[in-house]
Amino acid sequence: MPKYVIERDIPGAGTLGAEQLQGISAKSCGVLQELGPSIQWVQSYVTDDKIYCVYIAPDEAMVREHAARGGFPANRVSQVREVIDPTTAEA
Repeated sequence: MPKYVIERDIPGAGTLGAEQLQGISAKSCGVLQELGPSIQWVQSYVTDDKIYCVYIAPDEAMVREHAARGGFPANRVSQVREVIDPTTAEA
């Protein structure tokens, strides 16, 4: 199943408190339950003005449907083609 990185422009994201982040997470999980098991949220990275999310989904359309239903921006959706890490250098 393809993996996607979603770039969400959210000014001030890095200043969101624990309660706000919990609310965003709960909303996302609720939408995921509605959409069914074909889409999964792996994790997200919160920076100053963006949130980068990693999802597993059958296609980009499903990722964008999740964003639309949740009221989240999905400014850029990119399919992950390969994953590398320091062990890749050892090959």
